[in-house]
Amino acid sequence: MDVRYSASARDFKRYTTEETRSEFLIEKVFEPEKITAVYSHVDRIITMGAEPVSEDLVLDEEFDSRKELGHPFFLAGREMGVINVGGKGSVAVDGIDYALERLEGLYIPMGSRQVIFRAADRKNPPKYYISSVPAHHRYEVKHITIDKAHADELGEQATANCRIQRQYIHPSVVDSCALLMGVTSLKEGSVWNTMPPHLHDRRMEVYMYFDVKEGEFVSHFMGEPQETRHIIVHNEEAVISPSWSIHSGCGTSNFSFVWAMTGENKDFDDMERLPKAALK
Repeated sequence: MDVRYSASARDFKRYTTEETRSEFLIEKVFEPEKITAVYSHVDRIITMGAEPVSEDLVLDEEFDSRKELGHPFFLAGREMGVINVGGKGSVAVDGIDYALERLEGLYIPMGSRQVIFRAADRKNPPKYYISSVPAHHRYEVKHITIDKAHADELGEQATANCRIQRQYIHPSVVDSCALLMGVTSLKEGSVWNTMPPHLHDRRMEVYMYFDVKEGEFVSHFMGEPQETRHIIVHNEEAVISPSWSIHSGCGTSNFSFVWAMTGENKDFDDMERLPKAALK
């Protein structure tokens, strides 16, 4: 498990491109036949990717939870969200199998002892994007299809940011302790997301960009509003965004991303909206 420590806004001002990428960019989210994991000390979120192809991937066989987390099993003190951005597969939770099509999600509660990731077609394997955060209560497993996610149409063509935001793990859809998770997809001809930007001082966020076309990329903007920096992000890479940082992306073509948040509360609108003129 790759461990990333917290970075201060003051020190970030002096980071080189290499240091910025090393601290905040997750380049290898998916690897065939593996579960990858990055543990961030920013609100202790774990960002993971599971890509089973010919064999099942068993969560607690991939990690030494006692050593890595101080728990007897991975979800002893955590909850987890899963969104499939690949082919059809299934996730088994304590013996119950949940089939996940592309862009379907699964909420897995604290106390779930066995989680197994499976593929339905090795020629088109699933890619399970996973977020896990500390939890204090056990809720119910919830399978979230696209039609069950709360969808909003946002943006305008005039500002090149027409998009659909789908909330999967959100109080209006499923009960969770601290995790929020969803998918935003930009329409063809739109390239900007989260512009004007915002800050949410009481929550951090991770963006995982996908459906970035071959040869294209996204410029992910981060930093304090008057000290912004950018990271060039390619398909199926993720960026850790601390609470002091804006998080906005502009692509050379349209794209999608999974967003995951955790922190002090689950109030989606608890944010400070920033005028464009505030950015430097």
